[in-house]
Amino acid sequence: MLDPMDGEAAVTESGAKPAQRAQPGWVDAVVNYAPLAAFFLAYEFAGLKAATIVVIAATLLALGFGWVVSRRFAAIPAVTAVIVGVLGGLTLWLNDPDFIKLKPTIVYLLFAGVVGVELASGRKLLVDAMLAAAPKLAPRGRRALMLRFLVFFLAMALVNEIARRVLSTDHWVLWKVPGAIAVTLLFGLAQVPLIARHRLEDESEKA
Repeated sequence: MLDPMDGEAAVTESGAKPAQRAQPGWVDAVVNYAPLAAFFLAYEFAGLKAATIVVIAATLLALGFGWVVSRRFAAIPAVTAVIVGVLGGLTLWLNDPDFIKLKPTIVYLLFAGVVGVELASGRKLLVDAMLAAAPKLAPRGRRALMLRFLVFFLAMALVNEIARRVLSTDHWVLWKVPGAIAVTLLFGLAQVPLIARHRLEDESEKA
């Protein structure tokens, strides 16, 4: 699956690029969720300022780990790392927790925008990276899944905006780490019937 932010491998003397290493499935989980777990633990033991420092460092370490294992930077965590660095830095510099709380809203809206542009234009931007773990789908099924992603990202952005305004920081952190992750996993499970209906049969399965 193509990744628009893949790191490029070095060119050999013959001019050919060495193949990227196959990425084990557990690497994505480490890259995506280890920084969130580190943020939650740091917040519980040392507060938001320490947790912000930890999540910035953990995000960069997770990206580096992904590169070491697979020789590529995963698109979605790489984009998230930039946003975490900017908003986390503003949180520390201005001593204002609203910036780090705003991060999920910006990430969700960014992804919603990318999905919307891809739906409208037909150009492949970032959705392939989101669907990397899913089997290939027929065009109708892929479009339906993209529409669901669009609605999901917009809904999650709205929920985070409500949560960061009405909840205490303690309760927002609980929503962000266990809560949002659980909702995302449930959303993914809810797409299984759609994927099963529109899945394209692999050539290897035909043999």
